[in-house]
Amino acid sequence: MDGKTVTLVQTGSPIGRRSDQEATLKGLGLNKRHRRRTLEDTPAVRGMIHKVQHLVRVESDEQDPR
Repeated sequence: MDGKTVTLVQTGSPIGRRSDQEATLKGLGLNKRHRRRTLEDTPAVRGMIHKVQHLVRVESDEQDPR
C-alpha cells in the first residue's frame, strides 16, 4: 500500500437510480446522504467513483506523510 487515500461524501440519493448505481454506492460504504468514507485510492475505487460521480463529492485526496 502506498498510503494514498480519497475521502468521499455522498451528496445524492440512490432513490430512482439504476440498481447498479445503488450497489456501487453500497460497495463504497455509502448508503445515506452526507455519509463520509475514507478509502484507499486504487484503480477499482476510482472506477466506482466515476460510475456514481453525480452522487458523490471527492472531498480530499491525501497522502500519508512518512
